[in-house]
Amino acid sequence: MSGGFRRPAFRYPILLVLAAVALSGCSLLRGPQQAPITEAVPDLVEPASSTLVAGPPETTVQTETSKPETPAKPKRPPAPPPKKEEPPPPPVATPAPPPPAPAPLIVTRVIDRNQAHGLLDSEVQKPDGKVVGRAVDLVTDPSGKPIEMIVNLQGFLGVGDRKVNFPWNVFRFTPGAKTAPITLNLAPGQAPPADRAKAAAAAAGTATATRLPLLDATVERPNGAKVGRVIDVLIDANAQPQAVVLDVSGMVSADRRTIAANWSALRFAVKDKTLYPLMDLSDAAIAASPPYASDQPIRAVSPAPPAPPATPAPAPAAAASSTATASTARAAR
Repeated sequence: MSGGFRRPAFRYPILLVLAAVALSGCSLLRGPQQAPITEAVPDLVEPASSTLVAGPPETTVQTETSKPETPAKPKRPPAPPPKKEEPPPPPVATPAPPPPAPAPLIVTRVIDRNQAHGLLDSEVQKPDGKVVGRAVDLVTDPSGKPIEMIVNLQGFLGVGDRKVNFPWNVFRFTPGAKTAPITLNLAPGQAPPADRAKAAAAAAGTATATRLPLLDATVERPNGAKVGRVIDVLIDANAQPQAVVLDVSGMVSADRRTIAANWSALRFAVKDKTLYPLMDLSDAAIAASPPYASDQPIRAVSPAPPAPPATPAPAPAAAASSTATASTARAAR
């Protein structure tokens, strides 16, 4: 400094030395002290910016025990995930077959009223149209073929009426005629004499083993049960019986009831030297039969044919296969 005392330059270092001595003396008085424990933190040293020089390439020495490297196999594409199998649908229960329909009891045939006419009490005329009497009965043989017709010939005002048996082949039938449906075709002088008429009248209601007056006869079943009583026979234009009308009152009910049964359903048998008619109509079949009425269509019934025997069920395929396998095994032995 100008105008003053200039302090010497070595003053500051002496002061520093003295201060250090003083501090060390204090530390001697306190005794030895442990240095504080501090965690060492590594310092990352960056490499120098010098250029690295590559050494010679490493050589691989192949020994006898070393195996040559095999080329890497090409990678296969990953297999698709397995499809999830869906559970089979639940089995569908097969509905039970419906129960078989009950077997029919009767078979019905419709007969046109213009094609068949009742015999009993029908007018009988001559070819000239003159009515001479009325039919009262039909006589059949053991095969069911008509052989005679009994006619009640008229007298004057009912006096002198007589029943006469005429051969069946002398009659002509016209079922749809508005006049007499039966014509008696007798040649002149062919009329039966009086003595024959008396004999025929005596035998008119008598049944033998070879002839049967059918009207008012009782039809039975083979076991002897009663079916009904014949009250009429329906004849067609060819002089062929088509059906019989049966009174079945008391068979299935107390009311009066009549039915028509097919002529083909009748059979004839001999019992006690007498010809009589048979028919296989049960009580249930009679109850199922439609009634007969003169103003209604004719529905003639017959017993239903028996049902065919049941066909056995075929053997299961598995059972047949096992049988064939067993047969093959026995043959191989």
